[in-house]
Amino acid sequence: MERLKLEPTKYTIEVDLDPDTGIFNMLGNSYPEDAMNFFEPINEWIENYISQIKRGITLNIRMNYINSSSSKCFLDIFEILENYAADGGEVMINWYYKEDDDDIYDAGEELLEDMNLPYQLILY
Repeated sequence: MERLKLEPTKYTIEVDLDPDTGIFNMLGNSYPEDAMNFFEPINEWIENYISQIKRGITLNIRMNYINSSSSKCFLDIFEILENYAADGGEVMINWYYKEDDDDIYDAGEELLEDMNLPYQLILY
C-alpha cells in the first residue's frame, strides 16, 4: 500500500498517511470549497489501510483553522476509526492546539468527546 501525501494549499490541510508506521498526520487550514470531495480519498485510503494492513493507527491533527463542513468530515474519519477500534484495532488520536487558540481546543474537544476512541488534547 502506498503512502498518501497531499500538499497543503491556502484552503486545505497537509495530509501524510504512512502505511509503514501507522502514523497519520493532518495539519494546517481546512476550509475547502467542497470538503466532502477533498476528504473522500482520505476516507477511502484509511478504510483500505484498515482492511489490508490491520496495524495500529496514531492520528495527529494540528489545525490552524477548521470550518464546519471540515468538522463533519473529521467526524466521518473518527467514525471509521471508532469502528476499527470496536473490532479490536488500536487507535490513538492526538489533537494539537496552541495555548491561545481556544477555538481549535474547543473544536477538538467537541469532535472527540462523544467518540469511543482514546484521544489527547495536546498543547504545543
